[in-house]
Amino acid sequence: MSREQLAVARARKAFETGRSKPLEHRIRQLKNLQRLFTEKQKEIADAIKKDLNKSEVGAQLYETLGLEGEISLAINKLKQWAAPRPVEKSLLTLSDTVYIKPEPLGVVLIIGAWNYPWAVTIQPLIGAIAAGNAAVIKPSEVCVHTAKVMEDLLPVYIDKELYPVVTGGVPETQELLRQRFDHIFYTGNSMVGKLIMDAAAKNLTPVTLELGGKSPCYIDKNCDISVACRRVTWGKYTNCGQTCIAPDYILCEPSIQDQVIREIKKSIKEFYTDNPKTCPDYGRIINQRHFKRIMAMLDDSTVAVGGDNDESDCYIAPTVLRDVKPESKVMQEEIFGPLLPILPISSLDEAIKFINKREKPLALYVFTSDDKVIQKMRDETSSGGLVANDCLVHYSVSSLPFGGVGNSGMGCYHGKFSFDQLSHLRSCLIKQLKMEGVNSMRYPPHTPKKLGWARFFILNTVDLGWIGRMAALAVLAAVAAVVLQNYFY
Repeated sequence: MSREQLAVARARKAFETGRSKPLEHRIRQLKNLQRLFTEKQKEIADAIKKDLNKSEVGAQLYETLGLEGEISLAINKLKQWAAPRPVEKSLLTLSDTVYIKPEPLGVVLIIGAWNYPWAVTIQPLIGAIAAGNAAVIKPSEVCVHTAKVMEDLLPVYIDKELYPVVTGGVPETQELLRQRFDHIFYTGNSMVGKLIMDAAAKNLTPVTLELGGKSPCYIDKNCDISVACRRVTWGKYTNCGQTCIAPDYILCEPSIQDQVIREIKKSIKEFYTDNPKTCPDYGRIINQRHFKRIMAMLDDSTVAVGGDNDESDCYIAPTVLRDVKPESKVMQEEIFGPLLPILPISSLDEAIKFINKREKPLALYVFTSDDKVIQKMRDETSSGGLVANDCLVHYSVSSLPFGGVGNSGMGCYHGKFSFDQLSHLRSCLIKQLKMEGVNSMRYPPHTPKKLGWARFFILNTVDLGWIGRMAALAVLAAVAAVVLQNYFY
């Protein structure tokens, strides 16, 4: 039995004991996870520094702070989330108990990504634990140091049988995907997402795919361009552009392109100094393969800002490209790096047309002081999320579902959405062995009179307040009595 098979088998066996289901166990595990981020912050930050050149403050700001907030939310709300959820009744179910009961799915596979290795791996784990599942955690092998820290630390703080960590590369991931899971949660790119979905289909395993794509950013000429560009600069160059919801390209009218370039250049200097290479808050490309991939995108574009690079250090300066054409290399795939193309367009309508010709993005950004522009962009496009006059910040709002649509993914998570995504929302209807007369309309022999009663009960909807429910119950009892007496004949 392979290491991967063994981890899954142990997780399944541990889940079948039932120990992951009690709320007390879930809360205890979540509190232990929270303690990990308090006690081992330095080890976490040191590993991220080695992998992505993030500063210790940056590691907390973009990786663990949000996780601590998610854990606190789950602990505080778990009893409410896990409780049976009453639903509306009809005339037919008036005397029944009808509700939804969230229950664990079983064993979940979580395949993390390398760009925010803790945030995108542990956030679904929080949902899996909260929902009462077992979970096999597969951190990205690209972040070598962070994967090792996860492998070492997670079993110390949380149940190592219910939540095993499996490290390794493509062969280990492929072996995991050959095992049977009750849900697979993958964060990464659409190409691998298709392979995940194909593997899951063999066992009819549901999937959550958090993918990416080219997230557009439209800047209206009638807005505060200085503030807009400052926020775009932050959103684009955070983590050296290696963010799935980073603004991938800018759409704006030709008349403001030069001003946009000037303002972004000014913000780059403000954030990262005259020499970003020496700035502790500016990251690095994850490896040389991705460095070469990103640099190849520059071949047929005009650099307006930046362009400096050092392959030995995996360094690419914050870069702006001007007058980019739709057919340029940089527009053929998600950039996932610090290149920001500007495509001049003549109008808002042209921007919307341009966006709609392409795959649905994970995020869409619009900067404008006109609410009608925001509404038009919202109503005439489709994307995983839409943010007006800022970037990235919707990811931090636990009350908003985070996820893609179409090529940018399926399913969503964060806060209660994580709990629901990794739960089976079980429909429950509890009847009593009484009022059998009402059921006579469904029993053979079928007659027009029975159909008439069925139409009455099924098609008539009423707003049943407390008094209405009592009155309807009385009517139902009377009908049942009549039915029993006449039996619809």
